Amino acid sequence: NNTPLHKENIITLVDEKYYDSLLIHRVIPDFMIQMGDPNSKKSNSNSELGFGGPGYIISAEISTKLIHKRGAIAAARLGGDQNPRKSSSGSQFYIVQGKICSDEELDAIENQRIERMTFQLIQSYIEKPGNKNVRDDLITLQNENKSLEFNQKILEIKKILKNEILAFDEFRYTQEQRNVYKTIGGSPHLDFEYTVFGEVIAGMDVVDTISRVETNASNRPKVDIILKISIEK
Repeated sequence: NNTPLHKENIITLVDEKYYDSLLIHRVIPDFMIQMGDPNSKKSNSNSELGFGGPGYIISAEISTKLIHKRGAIAAARLGGDQNPRKSSSGSQFYIVQGKICSDEELDAIENQRIERMTFQLIQSYIEKPGNKNVRDDLITLQNENKSLEFNQKILEIKKILKNEILAFDEFRYTQEQRNVYKTIGGSPHLDFEYTVFGEVIAGMDVVDTISRVETNASNRPKVDIILKISIEK
């Protein structure tokens, strides 16, 4: 219920039997299994899968309360600059298998996330028309290899953006979330980048079995694993 757009969408697709006879087309042990590409239906073994959909995307519903713990169900999506809003595929999703994580691993992932968000914030700041002089100064310092002056300039910008940077603490893990990753595991490097909209409540042994099947170079199972999905109401 925390992701109403994704909930409504998958119920609609299941009611239309959209997923019936599609394949689990991507399997990576200790990570996840992915499905929902309509092009996988009756595809030959050489078909490249993972790019199909119903012809629309879904707005992201990313929440800091919903993490990629073992058994989480999340929407696949295009990555990079082609999808800055992190919109979800209209039909493809994955189930997280993941692995146990240590505090050190979680710290590293958390710090990398905050650094990335800070970089993006600074980049947005210097690209504003009113900050052209700041941007030009940084380019000049960089071209002249004046690293100390460049870093000092970045520190000055960080001071201006102090409140926005402090707000990124929302994207750090709670102790409860850390305990989940340290006990049942998951794939924390995906957190807050993809919309988690469901959870496996029974049958993770099936996910584990699927994760062990033989795959080709594209991580596609060599023996087709065919879907049939229904909704319990």
